[in-house]
Amino acid sequence: MIVILKKDAAKQDVDNFIDSIKQRGLGVHVVVGVDQTIVGLLGDTSKLTREDFLANEIVDSAERVSAPYKMASRAFHPENSVVIVGGGQSGVNPVAIGDGKSVPIIAGPCSVENEEQIMEAAIAVKKAGAKLLRGGAYKPRTSPYSFQGMGKVGIELLEKAKKETGLPICTELMSINELPFFSNVDMIQVGARNFQNFDLLKELGKSKKPILLKRGLSGTIEELLMSAEYIMANGNENVILCERGIRYYDNYTRNCLDLSAVPYIHKVSHLPIVIDPSHACGLRWMVPVLSQSAVAAGADALEIEVHCHPEKALSDASQQLTPAQFEELMSKLRKYAAIEGKTL
Repeated sequence: MIVILKKDAAKQDVDNFIDSIKQRGLGVHVVVGVDQTIVGLLGDTSKLTREDFLANEIVDSAERVSAPYKMASRAFHPENSVVIVGGGQSGVNPVAIGDGKSVPIIAGPCSVENEEQIMEAAIAVKKAGAKLLRGGAYKPRTSPYSFQGMGKVGIELLEKAKKETGLPICTELMSINELPFFSNVDMIQVGARNFQNFDLLKELGKSKKPILLKRGLSGTIEELLMSAEYIMANGNENVILCERGIRYYDNYTRNCLDLSAVPYIHKVSHLPIVIDPSHACGLRWMVPVLSQSAVAAGADALEIEVHCHPEKALSDASQQLTPAQFEELMSKLRKYAAIEGKTL
């Protein structure tokens, strides 16, 4: 349930109203806008009615929210959320995701393989215009015999690349036990296989770091938003959603990119949404057209895999662009973004 307060409500009256709600055993989420203050009620509100609040002179209106996700709902938070990645660090360029003015590109190799490889890739993607560096230190792989990443050493190499380029870094967390190694990671990625690892999501809710939450292989939009709710309900509102393709009946691409997720999520949620075209198709030649389509659909950012020598890559070699291909793509994306009145 949400309660909208009158614009001229006195602060003391608002505080008293919020206290009265908390005394009912409910949580409160307050959004102060330019024209109105919205008080979201968290918990079991089934026994409450609109009339329970309308009698209060500072209440303008009250309505029940039908969606099972509350904090992620646009009803609770009408204005778009803007998540700042990499802010407050010397030598690191902060990046805004969801500001409606830009489409930042998160780029880099699928996996961190060695220092030379990640440094070369970081310099290349920055030169082409990427605003964040991605790279897998821990890699969830279908086969136990495939390259599993460099772990803690991989994160240390990402930190070196950040220091060299000023790009905030994004890498995937697979286990709560690894979380202490992520203190200098600017954005923590939750992969598709972990998007309903609720213990992990709760723990990330205790952090203030931006979380890039990927949709599961067969996850619905509602399930994705409910997973975001786990993080937000535990205290961390810096959540960015990611559509990376879902399983379907054909197999000519690795997954099926659901671009309809972008406008739908923008309608029902205030959270930013990123498109990952690389994992969606698994085919290098298809990444550019999916990237252009994502910008046209209104994506708030893109995550694209780039490797200086993809033929030697230890993971996902077929979907990673070369620096030259990435630079060419960035040139095209700038034109698409300009049509939407945005920059990269």
